[in-house]
Formats: sequence, structure tokens, C-alpha cells
Amino acid sequence: MNKYSLNVEGMMCGMCEAHVQDAVRKVVPTAKKVKANRKKNIVTFKAEEVDKELLIKTITETGYTVSDLEIA
Repeated sequence: MNKYSLNVEGMMCGMCEAHVQDAVRKVVPTAKKVKANRKKNIVTFKAEEVDKELLIKTITETGYTVSDLEIA
């Protein structure tokens, strides 16, 4: 299982965090420990396989900007 970390800009409140978390779960239904932090502009989760392009596209369509994606 890999840990994914995305730099997501535009989250201003708890609802923004929830929207981004929902977008991640929509694209990666098997994602575990999905957490968004608006103060750090970061979203993390664990998963096996992820369609990175679809994930970034879905978050962007939700109204946020993804500027980085790291896999550990």
C-alpha cells in the first residue's frame, strides 16, 4: 500500500476539506485514512493503485488546484 500526498490549494474551511476528501473517495473507493488539512494545503491517503490523472482532474473539477502529487 502506498501513501499519497497532494498539495491542494483553495481549501478555506471544513466543508472544503470534506469536498476534497469526497473527491478522493469517488476516484479511489479503496482509499484509507483520507485526510485533508486546509492550513497546510495537503491531502493524504493510502491506497494501492491510483489513476493519478483522473484524481487530479476530479479535484480540479471540484474547484481546487492540485500543484503536486507525491507517492511514498
